[in-house]
Amino acid sequence: MFGTGVEATILAHGGGSEQTDPLTPGRLFTAWGLDWLPLLIAVVAGGLYLYGAHRLRARGDRWSRWRSLLFVGLGLGTFLVATESAIGAYDDTLFWDHMVQHMILNMVTPVFLALGAPITLGLRTLPRRGRRVLLAVLHSRVAKALTFPVVSGFLFVATPFALYLTGWYEATLRHPLLHDFTHLHFVLVGCLWFWPLLSLDPMPLRLPHPLRLMAIFVTMPFHAFLGVAIMSSHKIIARDWYAGLHRGWGPSLASDQNTAGAILWATGDLVGLIVLGSLFVQWSRASEREAVREDRRLDRLEAEDAARARVRSRP
Repeated sequence: MFGTGVEATILAHGGGSEQTDPLTPGRLFTAWGLDWLPLLIAVVAGGLYLYGAHRLRARGDRWSRWRSLLFVGLGLGTFLVATESAIGAYDDTLFWDHMVQHMILNMVTPVFLALGAPITLGLRTLPRRGRRVLLAVLHSRVAKALTFPVVSGFLFVATPFALYLTGWYEATLRHPLLHDFTHLHFVLVGCLWFWPLLSLDPMPLRLPHPLRLMAIFVTMPFHAFLGVAIMSSHKIIARDWYAGLHRGWGPSLASDQNTAGAILWATGDLVGLIVLGSLFVQWSRASEREAVREDRRLDRLEAEDAARARVRSRP
């Protein structure tokens, strides 16, 4: 454990132990835990990425430090904050805290990971055999199926509905391993959805920009629908678990659930609008590049026509 005076602040993640310490502003900075699985994944992924970037620069090629910052600092950084900080420590005690964690893992972390372009880095730094394996995975039927917008969009939209409207959520609270793998599921589903839309890496299917914008428009309302449904529901999600904690501080179960639904509604729309803006910028830049290429092509054709005219005019 990290921090001082944190007796029972971080007991086993999802293990069903009672949280005796209230979540205070100070504890937001001190209540850090050590969840080995997310930490191991972040260390391995970050180490491989930084090693690849170092190899690329060592041989004289360029690799944007901004991309490294986006992938390691913001992508893996938000992943660790969501799982190792106070957000992770209280994710089985407060429903609204879990919802903050859910939205970070599902909608924030995948976007930053995509902006780091790790697949492009891998294709530029891996040995020949490694590149062949990576390309084989990218062009496999499984990858094509999972990144097909209808499939990935369905998984992205259906995951929260299945989680909160069935017994899946309470099961994650009672079983620590399922708890951790649900976090990984959030990130994976987010990557399957956002990476093909942002298209900074080679993907099995590259959608035209209008279809990417349409895909965001279609999926944006679903988080709002579910958020409103959670807010207006009289049934407390995972009531047996939360009542069994005997939490004597913080919001009531109904108020906690109402706040969680509002977070799902608001952050889903907010992140969707940010991604929408990013796609508009990409589309604008792509159009500018296409205009420049078209101007060059027309200039080249004009120069060729002029050269042929001069040849014909010679006696």
